[in-house]
Amino acid sequence: MLPVRLAVIADIHGNADALRAVLADARAQGAEHVLVNGDVVNRGPDSVEALSLLLSREDVTFTLGNHDDLVRLWHGRSETLPGDWFTDPFWGATDWTATELDRAGLLDVPGDWPMTRTLEVPGLPPVLVAHGTPADYRESLSERTDPRRVAELAGGAGVLVGSHIHRPARAERGGVLVLNTGAAGTPMDGDPRAQYLLLTAAPGGWVPELRRVPYDRSGVLRRFETSGLLHTGVSAEIFRDEVLTARSLYTPYWIWTEEGGLPRDAATWAAFRQGVES
Repeated sequence: MLPVRLAVIADIHGNADALRAVLADARAQGAEHVLVNGDVVNRGPDSVEALSLLLSREDVTFTLGNHDDLVRLWHGRSETLPGDWFTDPFWGATDWTATELDRAGLLDVPGDWPMTRTLEVPGLPPVLVAHGTPADYRESLSERTDPRRVAELAGGAGVLVGSHIHRPARAERGGVLVLNTGAAGTPMDGDPRAQYLLLTAAPGGWVPELRRVPYDRSGVLRRFETSGLLHTGVSAEIFRDEVLTARSLYTPYWIWTEEGGLPRDAATWAAFRQGVES
């Protein structure tokens, strides 16, 4: 039987300061267990530190996120990834993170993490947790998800919890409570506070609280430079600016370059950034 109160956190993305702030807040709120719903690593400078911290605790379980998987696939030069990525400087940040995790002996740790977790407490509806959705760790789950899709994904669960979209969400869809944890390390809704879900089992049902925790971002922003990550190229600059602005920049930039047939380099990033700011 699970604890009656647990924290579901996700999208830490190598930001150890945000992780510590969330863990401290969860403890203060009486959380008895921490479920890490994917994407502990990549993007930020602290992937080794964040993963090591979580692995040192006995009250933590994991699900697999797309970035946890990506760094393993990258390091192994997996055929599931486009071959031209491996020679493209744009992917320097991912290569750096994979190398750091490999040196620390942590690269393959997520290989044992399941895609989903089911939380069960007697007398309450099951809670199904996955980084994206139970079908795909890159599929979005939010108040915008079609009720028919929610029913397909829930498969009888009364609560469906996702992450991946880097913003919190809550909605009722066909009798299913849909929740998104938001992002601990890289929020993208304009609010830089670290986000997570506090879930309490009560006699009347599951009680969710989407929490936001302030923390000092100066340390992680400084480590983008001092760790060497920022010197790997454009993608690291984008990841740093997403922490700084709490806005999604990587995906819009990717789409913009794709539609325009443009290279992903310092010149196009500067042009895109200027357009965003103007």
